[in-house]
Amino acid sequence: MARSPRCTPIAHEYPFDPSYGDDLDALLRIEPPPAPADFAANWQQRYRAALHVDPAPQLSRSADDRPGFVVHELAYSSTDDFPIRGWLLVPERKIPTRALIYGHGYGGIERPDFTLPYDDAVYVIPCFRGLCRSARAPISTDPWWHVLHDIDKPDRYILRGCVEDIWTAVSALLCLYPWLAGRIGYLGISFGGGVGALALAFEPRIARGHLNVPTFGHHPLRQTLPTTGSGASVQEFVREHVHTAVTLAGYDAAVAARHIAQPMHLALALFDPVVPPPGQFAIYNALPGERELFVLCAGHFAYPQQPRQERALLSELRRFFAPLAD
Repeated sequence: MARSPRCTPIAHEYPFDPSYGDDLDALLRIEPPPAPADFAANWQQRYRAALHVDPAPQLSRSADDRPGFVVHELAYSSTDDFPIRGWLLVPERKIPTRALIYGHGYGGIERPDFTLPYDDAVYVIPCFRGLCRSARAPISTDPWWHVLHDIDKPDRYILRGCVEDIWTAVSALLCLYPWLAGRIGYLGISFGGGVGALALAFEPRIARGHLNVPTFGHHPLRQTLPTTGSGASVQEFVREHVHTAVTLAGYDAAVAARHIAQPMHLALALFDPVVPPPGQFAIYNALPGERELFVLCAGHFAYPQQPRQERALLSELRRFFAPLAD
């Protein structure tokens, strides 16, 4: 059982309490919402269809530089013939022993300059459809509007495509490095954590997963909690268009988590003005199998202990994903 860290009280100017009055014990008691009757069947059908997509990955040398790695521009086709762009990093002097797919947050990603756990891994960093290098009209690149794209169409909602972008990223990776089958992990943060939970629930080709402050957990509860960013956008829209709550029920990361069979590592926040902690913990609490929890003092907010916690988290991730190379 994870212990609550010693966190310095956080001063803020939000008109609500981003801890929502919950301590770690209370957060660990939050249960996921009930699943729609067709939840698993719908996602399994989508997964089977995604497996038939030929991603036809293409690589070109990137202007971005990363010591110890060759950085490639990556392009591949996802579902609906959607062109996905991103990066692929290959060890410069080592034979790859594993691969990690990185799912970015709604803040986007301009270049692959984040800390890498290993120097002998291949890294696939796709930009989700409609965002960053995968921007395409009429999808807005603004998170406030991106999260609402086709929310009135349960089978066409933008989150479906973003989940499929992960599945087709796996296919693209295996086209390029088929010998890394069984050695693939996933790291997703915020938006990439929420869609990552939906993807991992039905993706056996990914062996281990890490979710950092994941969103889209327990939509019925999220609709009642004051928040900012894309979560506030969804709240406002659903209040005015109540029927779209049906769409959200089919895209709940906490419901999906019940179907995740892989070992999982989650970093969840006690204080978060953008992704309410109760929704984050609903995802962790729903996991049926092997799971580990790293408790962050805050998410989407700078705090005094952040550098120390980030170093400790990186150390845990190196240990957690080590079996991929066995």
